[in-house]
Amino acid sequence: MIRITQLSMSLAAGGRAVPILDNISLEIPDKQTVAIIGPSGSGKSTLLGLIAGLDRPTAGSIELDGAELTTMSENALAKFRRAKIGYIFQSFHLIPTLTALENVAVPLELSGEQNGDARAAELLASVGLAGRLDHYPVQLSGGEQQRVAVARAFACRPPFLFADEPTGNLDSAAGVQVIDLLLGMHRDVGTTLILVTHDHDLAGRMQRVVTLRDGRIESDRLTDSLLAAPLP
Repeated sequence: MIRITQLSMSLAAGGRAVPILDNISLEIPDKQTVAIIGPSGSGKSTLLGLIAGLDRPTAGSIELDGAELTTMSENALAKFRRAKIGYIFQSFHLIPTLTALENVAVPLELSGEQNGDARAAELLASVGLAGRLDHYPVQLSGGEQQRVAVARAFACRPPFLFADEPTGNLDSAAGVQVIDLLLGMHRDVGTTLILVTHDHDLAGRMQRVVTLRDGRIESDRLTDSLLAAPLP
């Protein structure tokens, strides 16, 4: 369960506080797929980063899996993210000096998993990159790099997965492939999936759509997606 209560975020600009999010409250049950949409500047990415523990809010609380993120120390928060959270960035954020296999193996090594390379190879095969294990990011297409990022995000089987515009830097065909992978792996693992997108067709494939405007929730609705049935 994700429980967000009276969450607000402001940033300092020109000697004054500029509000980004204003009194957001939201509950997301386990295994649900959620799209966060809204116009540019509405606070979508800020909200996603806060829920994932990448930043601290100005006010309010964020609870994931019974743990209160806003009161954790930086060390405790880093350990929690490593154990519980996968994050996919629009710009991939692969380590350029590591191969695809090594990029996926990094979180496995940090978590102390044995045979990390074998697990990484298995994950890359599952996203259609069995023949690209030794390729560096510069040798991969944008779609291939994002598939490496998907494999890396799922490496430690996180209960929570966050994706910030995961198709934003991809053509439509590659974007569909990445979303199909995310939803397929979500079904296999049972991960709670929350993504930010401008694509309303993509958002409609999620079980729930939350719309932000001017830092507030404008609407929150379930979709009629075939994926909307809860997982067992």
